[in-house]
Amino acid sequence: MSAISSMTATSSASSSSSTSSGISANYEMFLSLLTTQLKNQSPLDPMDAQTFTSQLVQYAGVEQQIQVNDKLETVISKLDSFSFSSGVGYLGHAVEASGDTLGVDSSGSVGGAWKYSLPSEASSVTLSIANSDGTVVWSGSGETASGSHTFSWDGKDANGYAVAAGDYTLTVAAKNSSGSTLSASTSITGTVTGVDSSGGSTVFEIGATEVSMSDVTRLVA
Repeated sequence: MSAISSMTATSSASSSSSTSSGISANYEMFLSLLTTQLKNQSPLDPMDAQTFTSQLVQYAGVEQQIQVNDKLETVISKLDSFSFSSGVGYLGHAVEASGDTLGVDSSGSVGGAWKYSLPSEASSVTLSIANSDGTVVWSGSGETASGSHTFSWDGKDANGYAVAAGDYTLTVAAKNSSGSTLSASTSITGTVTGVDSSGGSTVFEIGATEVSMSDVTRLVA
């Protein structure tokens, strides 16, 4: 009985973290041990019926878990396929998504544009663009009116030179007439040029900019 009891404990401890294949392997091993023990048990000291029944009930539950895991994998696979198919429908359409980072490709083309929104009128707005290292490559004044504004960047630094390919982040620093800081929200917008689901989730490509489908907030056109 000790071998089967040990096998039962091992399966119980690992069922929450093991893959279904691991659970299945333990289940098959249990059946093998149980069969061997039944064949070799002494007629004078047979297996306790209550313990035997308890183990069978427990492993019946494990078998059900294996079946549930397999069904969940099938559902997830179908959902991923559906998500990708839905994403393809966005090709050629302009979208708006939450975020503050745009990509620049090797030709200097910027993938999309930024949008920022002010809760009230500002007396001054400074826009700063930094590379992935945090170095500011360009800065300038922005629109001060309350509401939403679109800012398109030409991919050049403060000296007029094309920046290196990579990701660039916009920071909006706004103040009102009393000198208090205004909280500006940012987003990105652009036309979807590609759809990629190789990483397990659907990602839209807006030129060199990558946007998760889950971050899209609006279909513009």
